[in-house]
Amino acid sequence: MLTSREELDGRLPGAARAWLDEALAEAAHAADRTDTRTPGRPDTATGNPPWELRFASAGRHCGPEHADAVRALLLVEARPAAPDLARLYAQGTAAERRAVLLTLHRLDPGSAALPLVEDALRTNDTRLVAAAVGPYAAAHLDAHGWRHAILKCLFTEVPVEAVAALADRARGDTELARMLDDFAAERTAAGRPVPADLRTVLALTATPAAAPTEES
Repeated sequence: MLTSREELDGRLPGAARAWLDEALAEAAHAADRTDTRTPGRPDTATGNPPWELRFASAGRHCGPEHADAVRALLLVEARPAAPDLARLYAQGTAAERRAVLLTLHRLDPGSAALPLVEDALRTNDTRLVAAAVGPYAAAHLDAHGWRHAILKCLFTEVPVEAVAALADRARGDTELARMLDDFAAERTAAGRPVPADLRTVLALTATPAAAPTEES
């Protein structure tokens, strides 16, 4: 879970708090100007909005341990359109991409940000994979994509506890169970250990899906 603004204020030194206040004010100003700019294109007069420069330098000013939380606050304040999110992600470092992924569920971009999740799941960067399987993926990935996200976690040894809504989505999923059995068989045949997390997920698939209740 990302650190809240109140918690950050208690952990950041004075100079960092002042920097964050200025950064959030710039992000709020950018949000106010959303209707006057073309989404996906930086301001032609000034280049990228100032808050985006703050987004990139968050770790330097607030410490790497707080960078995710600071970047999330900036994203929520700026409310970038989906094309701007995609640009931030594409141009960002791995740490900046992780922050975008961690914040998607708080930005409500609909399904427009799914390409970012799909891109992260194609990498072998465990930080990106773990960030990609959060609440946004749970809400928007289709069954096929979500099942392969689970396999990606197992393959890259990302703990499945990082997967949002795991129990709900795995419950009664016989196709996922088949895929897990195949994955386990392949590992065994290759003389490689079967991840303990695989058995955890497999057990969840054995739980029957909840029956629909009749309305009274």
